[in-house]
Amino acid sequence: MRPAVSDLFSKTAEELKQTFDKKFFQRAKFIPSAKKTIAIFCALKDFIYQYPLESGRETLPVGLESLACRLEEQIKNSLCFLCQEKADCARCEQNARQITQDFILALPQIQRLVISDVNAAYEGDPAAISPVEPLLCYPGVTAVTLQRMAHFLHARGVRLIPRIVTEYAHSLTGIDIHPGASIGPAFFIDHGTGVVIGETCVIGANVKLYQGVTLGAKSFPLDPNGNPVKGIKRHPNIEDDVIIYAETTVLGNITIGRGSVIGANKWITQDVPPHTKLN
Repeated sequence: MRPAVSDLFSKTAEELKQTFDKKFFQRAKFIPSAKKTIAIFCALKDFIYQYPLESGRETLPVGLESLACRLEEQIKNSLCFLCQEKADCARCEQNARQITQDFILALPQIQRLVISDVNAAYEGDPAAISPVEPLLCYPGVTAVTLQRMAHFLHARGVRLIPRIVTEYAHSLTGIDIHPGASIGPAFFIDHGTGVVIGETCVIGANVKLYQGVTLGAKSFPLDPNGNPVKGIKRHPNIEDDVIIYAETTVLGNITIGRGSVIGANKWITQDVPPHTKLN
């Protein structure tokens, strides 16, 4: 005899629940919503880009306040889920409110950085007819804009949400930038597909990367249990005014000196002096 449909679903649901321990389920309600987070940051990107708003500029503060309230909820969920004390604690709520306020106050500075990126893209690409073209069309500008917002939260100890944002950008643009990477002004990723920038990268001003460039880690030190050691500097430092052409791989905690030009398809694991040209 075939089992009743209700029994079938009940059995499957019970087995699925066994995947996670009880502690996970106690905290699961605090997992930030990826769908809501992506919607918030897409709207914040529009505020930074200053798209024409049909309802008029006088509604800007109201719309921004609404986004801030929604963002605070997701930040609180993230903090509570990872809290070492207990879920839904008052400290997490206070921290979420302060981080959200600091983030909103930082948006004009983030916008200035984005404008510098847009100008770098326009000035660095002879095919661009105006700065509006990279703003609206270039995947590199989109990926870096979202990363700059995510980086602010990552630098203040928020986890999960920054990765949701940058992995959304990765899926959208094919450009993978960890929210921990520190990126200076006027950063331009031309074409963009396949670019990877690791967590501890430090990138200076006026840097230009082409498609397929990897700024990655050479190796992962292991702890006594054989697990990768976390929280150490393991990615490259790219100084000001550097250009790295397509499909070049730069690995490890090394420095590409100021003003250097690295040709395509290079494998680099040692420091490069300033003003070097590798053809």
